[in-house]
Amino acid sequence: MSQLKSVQEKLRLVRVLRLLKKTYTYEELSKITGLPITVLNRYVRGKVLPSAERTKELLELLLPYINIEEEVRKRIKFDEYGFFDNMPVLSDTALMSLIAEDVASRYMDKNVDKVLTAATDGIALGVHVARELNVDVVYAKKKKEVGVEKFYEVSYVPSASGSVTTLYLPQWALKKGENVLIVDDVIRSGETQRALLEMCRQAGAKPVGMFFLISVGDIVEKLREEYSIPVESLIKLE
Repeated sequence: MSQLKSVQEKLRLVRVLRLLKKTYTYEELSKITGLPITVLNRYVRGKVLPSAERTKELLELLLPYINIEEEVRKRIKFDEYGFFDNMPVLSDTALMSLIAEDVASRYMDKNVDKVLTAATDGIALGVHVARELNVDVVYAKKKKEVGVEKFYEVSYVPSASGSVTTLYLPQWALKKGENVLIVDDVIRSGETQRALLEMCRQAGAKPVGMFFLISVGDIVEKLREEYSIPVESLIKLE
């Protein structure tokens, strides 16, 4: 194992421990791992990193205790009207890193050149996934930035608003022939994501997949049929 890969695995273990620490006590983690609480505390705080051999052993022990889908579900907060807040998911960097690892493993063979999302809520997931894939992340905005001369521009009518929304993406952000993975935190009706697909078409780039943290209804299945590319979500809400 290269030195860089070894360090990455050690940092992955730290993220796993930090995530588990939100559910398990140090006493419980000590029983699972056989390590003293003081040692686990140092790992969680990043004060000490374990050896490569111990890292491998601990990951094999601890990963079965993590169910990413369950971790996301228990962080989604619903109000009395059924609306939900997913900020507790997006703000949990340890969880988001593990989600991004999973997403990257699904699309590693797609030779992704860019990760594309829409501002602002999709940026957190986009950055984490792009980092795992070792590519750039670009995102469309609802306004033109000063200093950018040329944009890809797509207008659409969100079903819930009844007004026209326009997304803008600088033309330098996508190039002809690039393989693009589209990600977002939530997909409901799919208008925003179809706009991102249209931007890929305008640029001559190739969408190779779409991934969402949360989908509502059967929109994932519809997009999969419409565009004949892999479309997935981690959590589906009815």
